Amino acid sequence: MIKLTWLSHATWLIETGEHRILLDPFLSDNPTATVKPADLDDISHVLISHGHFDHVADAAEIANAHQATLVAIYETAQWFADKHSVASTIGMNLGGATKLPFGTVKMVPALHSNALPDGTYGGAPAGYVLSIQGKRIYFACDTALFSDMALYAHGVDVAVLPIGDLFTMGIDDSIEAIKLIEPQQVVPAHYNTWPPIEQDAQAWAEKVQSQTSATPKVLSVGEVWEIA
Repeated sequence: MIKLTWLSHATWLIETGEHRILLDPFLSDNPTATVKPADLDDISHVLISHGHFDHVADAAEIANAHQATLVAIYETAQWFADKHSVASTIGMNLGGATKLPFGTVKMVPALHSNALPDGTYGGAPAGYVLSIQGKRIYFACDTALFSDMALYAHGVDVAVLPIGDLFTMGIDDSIEAIKLIEPQQVVPAHYNTWPPIEQDAQAWAEKVQSQTSATPKVLSVGEVWEIA
């Protein structure tokens, strides 16, 4: 059983039974989040896509409080170890994969920028393809549309794509991404946190249904979805 919970913006809780994985934790200063770091229980792993504040703001606090393993591009993982004393880190790079207790994590490219909150170079931005219990889940994270998505994530069971525009691809480019990836199900992220990235998720879902073969799933903040 795999459960996904959208904690708002680009923050996701992935539950696999024994393990609870947090992606891009941004909760304390997030105006749309309903969960704060202190509300989380038994986080085993923290995955980081890139170092912008709205993806890492609570990462060190959570990793240290739960003695969780933090996974990120090598430079970002090293920064957390050096600057925030995160004891367990796994530094990866694009195209690489690692087996973890809950499944396999493959780090894939994203077209974005990457600097850590203090201005330190954070390495390349990334997305992830998780292989868990026979399912493949693609978190595109912060990215523009690019054709190699079809190579890394084609036919995944679930694709989680940004739709906010301005800082990532918007609705129309996400539709093109879905056509390239051909996922079974697709979920929007990175929208409605602030006015500059406001989007109509239901309008997006209608476009997904009319223009692609994927099934859209729009989650409310805090909603738990069990992947069938």
